[in-house]
Amino acid sequence: MLDHAKYHPAWWLPGPNLQTLWAARVSRPPVVTYRPERLELPDGDFVDLAWAGDPGAPLIVVLHGLEGSAESPYVRRLVQALITRGYGTCVMHFRGCSGTPNRLARSYHSGDTGDLKFLLDTLQARLPNRALGAVGYSLGGNVVLKFLGELGSRTSLVAAAAVSVPFDLAAAASRLNQGFSRIYQRHLVSSMRTKLKRKFSDVAAPIDLTHLHRWRTFWEYDEHVTAPLHGFASAADYYAQSSSRNFIKRITIPTLVVHALDDPFLPASAVPLEHEIVASITFELVARGGHVGFVMPHLKAVTNSWLERRLLAHFEETIPLSHATSARMHANPI
Repeated sequence: MLDHAKYHPAWWLPGPNLQTLWAARVSRPPVVTYRPERLELPDGDFVDLAWAGDPGAPLIVVLHGLEGSAESPYVRRLVQALITRGYGTCVMHFRGCSGTPNRLARSYHSGDTGDLKFLLDTLQARLPNRALGAVGYSLGGNVVLKFLGELGSRTSLVAAAAVSVPFDLAAAASRLNQGFSRIYQRHLVSSMRTKLKRKFSDVAAPIDLTHLHRWRTFWEYDEHVTAPLHGFASAADYYAQSSSRNFIKRITIPTLVVHALDDPFLPASAVPLEHEIVASITFELVARGGHVGFVMPHLKAVTNSWLERRLLAHFEETIPLSHATSARMHANPI
């Protein structure tokens, strides 16, 4: 279902970039106290988890965006909203994003659903009576949607949501190499290059990093680093295999997708069309909101934004807290 949501952007933040930067850099997110856990993976690597909220309530798994973490402002805002309402939350850091380098040469990427699947399988085994939901932002949103399309009705998730998703990774990489969006590209690629240099400062890298300093665009970085490290033939192959737009028609559980047409990370032409949106998806498309922005006109709404309220409403509709009654009788605290 395509729904043009009742969202009114802040008039004092004209344009997508001010929306994006205010939400990410200016607004003050709440302080969240997490309970850490290191989850060992079958391949010998690990992901770090950050838990918060009621250990017996329905659990919402949160996936951050590219180079984000549990401390990202948008994650903290949502986690605080969820735990205040009574949900449990678990933020899964992608490999190497918790502040500690991961063990293996490989890292994470926009189409990597294996770690999410392992986490959900672990949670289902550990907490069999607990209702599970998931929400992903940007890269994390692409992972959530791709995962749901891959598994169809076989997923253990009851409901999901995705925000500001780069549905077409090739189109997103091209958009981020244009105009002001190159500022975001510079920041993100620089962060990935710095992390890569630190990781292989004392050990030999499995790929040639001689020209790492020259790879300044997503296309270049993904061609020379992401693709060879993760088994893709090229950046184009990685984008083609990992773009969530190719998977959304197979999603079967209630899924909310929130996106702005002026998102500076993706051209409007790459947003899925109405005929691509299956009945299980509520696609809330707004004209203005930037990338994970969606700031409302009133300053008081900045810390209790439309986005958090909309996500919370979705999970209250699909995973009501009444699901926790039996779970609290059996769940082991994390």
